[in-house]
Amino acid sequence: MEPITDALREFLASIDTSFIATASADGEPYVQHRGGPRGFIRALDDHTLGFPDLAGNRQYLTVGNLAENDRVCLFLIDYARQRRVKVWGRARVVPPSPDLVAELGPLPPRARVERVVLITVERWDVNCPAHIPRKVNVDDLIAAGVSPEAVLAGHPRRAR
Repeated sequence: MEPITDALREFLASIDTSFIATASADGEPYVQHRGGPRGFIRALDDHTLGFPDLAGNRQYLTVGNLAENDRVCLFLIDYARQRRVKVWGRARVVPPSPDLVAELGPLPPRARVERVVLITVERWDVNCPAHIPRKVNVDDLIAAGVSPEAVLAGHPRRAR
């Protein structure tokens, strides 16, 4: 197993979106978006990542696949800094105990945690930044005093 480093912890703290790839027992692949506040995926120790699985579309394909096949890949992207990381491992789904949910950090407003996904990291890799479109978070623009509407119109300016 490849240990989780401080560099990976720092990267995880900066992202608010990810994609989780799973496969059924017969190999049918599935990819699902997972998102939350920055840092919603946390390193719980040197070999384990965790994130709250929030109430969503009620399809349960990822959870169903993990019940049959624990192999998982996370595709993590920081669009603003054009960085991406892939994480391979084995996942398990556990009940959302209050202590575990607290360890995973703040939740979005009105979020309901249905379960927690824990991933034993087998390996991870920083990918080439080529062809990652640069995107910024609207909340980051607002925090910097920039009008998102003006940016979209092609005229970035400070909000008044």
